[in-house]
Amino acid sequence: MRRIAKMEKVSFPRFYEDWCDTFGPVKEEECRKIYDGIALPRRATRGSAGYDFYAPVDLELAPGESVKIPTGIRVKMEPDWVLTCYPRSGLGFKFRLQMNNTVGIIDSDYYNSDNEGHIFAKLTNDSREGKVCRVPAGQGFMQGIFLEYGITIDDEAEDERNGGFGSTSN
Repeated sequence: MRRIAKMEKVSFPRFYEDWCDTFGPVKEEECRKIYDGIALPRRATRGSAGYDFYAPVDLELAPGESVKIPTGIRVKMEPDWVLTCYPRSGLGFKFRLQMNNTVGIIDSDYYNSDNEGHIFAKLTNDSREGKVCRVPAGQGFMQGIFLEYGITIDDEAEDERNGGFGSTSN
C-alpha cells in the first residue's frame, strides 16, 4: 500500500475564524475546547478504504436540515492524488444523510490555499421517514478516500489555487 498523504489539524486561529464564521461568535476558550477535542481522521480497520472524519460537536439534523461543519482538518498529499469525501455509509443508509455537493473533492493543491486547506463538510438529512439524525461529538460522520488520477495528454493547466469552493472556475 502506498503512503501518499498526511492528515493534520489547521492552526487554532484558522479554526476559530472559520468556526465563528459558520456558527456565529463564540468565546475563544469554548472554541479551544472543540479544537482540542478534534481527532485526526483514521481508518477503522486494515481493510477500510475510508478515513473517518469525526464530528467536532454533537450534531442533530431534523429531516431537511443542513449543517456546514468546519472539520479542523487539512491534508497534505502527493500530486496526482485527490481525497474524495462521502457521508459514512451507515448514516447515509439510515437517514439518507447527503453531502450537499454529492462528493467532496479535496485537490492536492488545496493544502497550500489561503485558508490552510481547511476541509469543510455540508450535510443534509434527506430522510423521507421523518428520522432525526444525531451524531455525537467524536463519532464518525464522513469518510475520505484517496484516489489517484490522470490528466489528458494535451492538458495545459498552469494556474495555482488560492481559495476553496469555486476558486478554480473561470
